[in-house]
Amino acid sequence: MSIEVGAKLPGKVSGITNFGAFIDLGEGKTGLVHISEVSNGFVKDIHDVLTVGDEVTVKVTSVGDDGKVGLSIRKAQEQPAEPKREYQRRDNNEHQGNRDRGARPAPKKQFTRAQPTNSKQDFDSLMSSFLKDSDDRLTSLKRNTEGKRGGRGGRRN
Repeated sequence: MSIEVGAKLPGKVSGITNFGAFIDLGEGKTGLVHISEVSNGFVKDIHDVLTVGDEVTVKVTSVGDDGKVGLSIRKAQEQPAEPKREYQRRDNNEHQGNRDRGARPAPKKQFTRAQPTNSKQDFDSLMSSFLKDSDDRLTSLKRNTEGKRGGRGGRRN
């Protein structure tokens, strides 16, 4: 029996690891179902979904040159066709009518900056206040990270 990509085969769970399950396909062939291919939903623990000895139907997703066979239980299951969603199309005239009713927000006000009379003094005061705020923030940061693991410059006892 040759295993081809895309084939659906019956198998038996022969082993479970934290990253997936090994499936015995018969005739000495074994493949791996990765934990992400076990179910459509999120699987935190594979033991919640599969146990050793379970009979499963798998789809072959890959066959490596070294003999490794990639399998998927999720792709082997028949998924119901999702109903096609129908969207209602708007008429352009209808959309333009909304503008007349005030559906649009009012435009934002534009702010203009007043030019300072003495820019040198203003700049100096801004710079000194920035440096003071920056120094306060740094001391607060150092105080909060002191003694915590991985904090920069933390004390070690």
